[in-house]
Amino acid sequence: MKNELIVEKNPKSPTAEMFRTLRTNILFMNSKKNLRTIVVTSTKPGEGKSMISSNLAITFAQAGKRVVLVDADMRKGRLASLFQVTDKPGLSNYLSGVDDLVSDESSEILKYVKTTEIENLYLIPAGNVPPNPAELLGTEQTTKMIDSLKENFDIIILDGTPSLLVTDAVVLSSIVDTTIIVAEHKSTKKEDLQKIIRSIQNVGGNIAGVVLNKIPVSPKAYNNAYYYGDKGKHESKETIDDII
Repeated sequence: MKNELIVEKNPKSPTAEMFRTLRTNILFMNSKKNLRTIVVTSTKPGEGKSMISSNLAITFAQAGKRVVLVDADMRKGRLASLFQVTDKPGLSNYLSGVDDLVSDESSEILKYVKTTEIENLYLIPAGNVPPNPAELLGTEQTTKMIDSLKENFDIIILDGTPSLLVTDAVVLSSIVDTTIIVAEHKSTKKEDLQKIIRSIQNVGGNIAGVVLNKIPVSPKAYNNAYYYGDKGKHESKETIDDII
């Protein structure tokens, strides 16, 4: 299990506490909507999207929720590596119906769910790289998958693609309860972020907020943030700061 899974590796750290705060904020913002499905996206690669979605999923699992984390980045998924499970077959195989390992004619998404080392947390890897990921996600099979997962899990978190490059996550945002956008401190451009927000809103998607990631944190400020809630300047590049 990779060190990026901070909530599991170092549950008492200030960063882990911030992820729990993120979980709480999302639930409060959607308290009257019975939130079940979340897509996590970003503007470009490298902003920490998969790390955010993975640690958020862990916080829900630790709170006693039955959680499935879906690697919806069928172009360059990395959740199987993070959780050290086999990467195929997976989501692309289910959506396309092309799977040499599952011979049963019935297409059931639960066949692709893998257990992880974390209690209550399950994973569906991205699977083989298909030629048409966005088209696969835009089919009725995706809606059928989400409905099936809702019958078996409390929370479904989909780790989507960077939305500035491809439309996969935008397509998903129209069929889930809410979307989180990950931005990188002093790297993500405001106009790019605004473009993604408009794209999601144009398809009828709901946006919970923006997580600002990789804000530098000094050890002293880390302690202050943990004990006093002070969001000072930081040095670690494995932190999240806020959801707005």
